[in-house]
Amino acid sequence: MFTIEHEFDATVITLIDEGRSPLLEDVTVNAFDDCITVEQYDARTDQVAKITLSPDQIRDLAAALDLPEGVYRRPVAEPKARK
Repeated sequence: MFTIEHEFDATVITLIDEGRSPLLEDVTVNAFDDCITVEQYDARTDQVAKITLSPDQIRDLAAALDLPEGVYRRPVAEPKARK
C-alpha cells in the first residue's frame, strides 16, 4: 500500500509494508524540484536513514527496474534550441 500527498514544496510518497512478517518500517519518498530523498526509520539505531538522489539517478533507477542484468547508459537528451 502507498499514499501520495502534495505539500507546498514536495510530493511525498509513503510506502507501507503489508507483506508477511517481519514487516519493515515505512519508506518515505520526498520529490523536490532538484532532488529526491528516501527515508526509513532504523529501529536498531533509533534514527532515520536518508539518501538523496538527483533526478537523473531516479530516471536511471526507474529504467533499471525493467532491464536484465548488464551495464547501461541512458541517452543524454540534447537541449532544445529556443525560438
